[in-house]
Amino acid sequence: MKDFFKLKDNNTSLSTEILAGLTIFFTMAYIIFVNPAILSLNPGMSWTSVFVATILASSVGTMIMSFFANVPFALAPGMGANAFFTFVLCKQMGFIWQEALAIVVLCGLLIILITVTKVRKVIVEAIPDFLKDAISGGIGLFIAYIGFKNASFLNFLSDAGNYIMLDNGSVISNSQVVPTLTLFNNPHALLGLIGLIVTVILFVKKVKGAIFLGIVISILFGIPLGLVDISKIRLFDFSSITSIKDVAFCAFGSNGMGMLFSDINKIIATSTALLALLLSVTFDAIGTFIGTGRISGIFDTKDENKLISQKGFSTKFEKALFADGLASCIGGILGTSSVTTYVESAAGISQGGRTGLTAFVVAVMFLLCLPFASLFSIVPPEATAPALIIVGVLMMSSVMRIRWADYQEAIPAFLTLSVMAFAFNISYGIAAGFIFHCILKLIQKEAKDIHPILACTAVLFLINFIIMAIRK
Repeated sequence: MKDFFKLKDNNTSLSTEILAGLTIFFTMAYIIFVNPAILSLNPGMSWTSVFVATILASSVGTMIMSFFANVPFALAPGMGANAFFTFVLCKQMGFIWQEALAIVVLCGLLIILITVTKVRKVIVEAIPDFLKDAISGGIGLFIAYIGFKNASFLNFLSDAGNYIMLDNGSVISNSQVVPTLTLFNNPHALLGLIGLIVTVILFVKKVKGAIFLGIVISILFGIPLGLVDISKIRLFDFSSITSIKDVAFCAFGSNGMGMLFSDINKIIATSTALLALLLSVTFDAIGTFIGTGRISGIFDTKDENKLISQKGFSTKFEKALFADGLASCIGGILGTSSVTTYVESAAGISQGGRTGLTAFVVAVMFLLCLPFASLFSIVPPEATAPALIIVGVLMMSSVMRIRWADYQEAIPAFLTLSVMAFAFNISYGIAAGFIFHCILKLIQKEAKDIHPILACTAVLFLINFIIMAIRK
């Protein structure tokens, strides 16, 4: 195993990789329960079926990344992609869930196509260095924001009449909503605070495995606070596994792929949905690879340069892009939303994870959840939140390379950072940076300096935003 994953060549060890894998798993394990909760809102998709599909898709996708690319990135059905599946494709656009699964599969096939034909590689090359650094910092803010939310540090206030109640009980508020700091008078926020203090102390003292130890200690504190209920643990329960048959391969049934192109209205709606999902999934993954890979050295500038100059899958970056594209199909085939590379992988990378062995550990942990689901379900989000906040701190170092005195760099970079965090969407932050970079170049009559691929991508983002606004 040490030789297969080339641990010595990557200056890492077996213990470090295992620790990194466990850290990543615990920071993203929430998806096992959140994804079924969102997708089961669609009539016909049972919680249990999606639960099993989520675990299997996450494990298979991460295995592909592990063995093919040998990099420490984990994959699972994406947050945002699952909301797009339920609230946009099914609720807003009127697709039934089998059709939505078919759209996920088609999107995955398109991602594989643009990866194999080097379109994805050219996109990476087209992004200016300052925007790559902004993407790294933006993802740091994005991850830290997830951490603050999961730690229950934030409340959100909205005046009466400034929100819309959806049928499923969710609320959409307008820009009058204001985030406020919690009063720390509840066990959720207290556990988050205790975990953050413990993790910071361990991290500053350079204790090996500080982030993972912080998670474990937080879980232990959660027991007396009433947030970790060990009585719920039930081991070796395999009864739910067979339910996967209710959603797996439904994308290819008579209610799936065959219905998407049945008439001109369906063709238009399918094309619109594919464009929106393709942009989101593609740039979420590219942003994650650039952001975490550059900071850690997993993907350096030499690797990025070889991405274009050499043929075939000769670089780790290229293999990772292909693995992500291949895994993006897995979700739709197995019966869940798009599988994508998780930004929480940065938590394990910060612990020293450098090879596919880290990803392999994550994949195994997902599989263990099938008979041990209740064991992992007791981990509260507040216990893993401090790890995400620390990772956010680490990733902000990239913004120092941005020339803030040059407004042609500063404005697109700042919008990339801020929109990514405030809009809670990696691809939207990238879109803002691309669009304003092009605008400023045009104003300065420097259109020749805009890479054609970047310009085309900015236009596609604009078209997507316009279509979304019209359909709304």
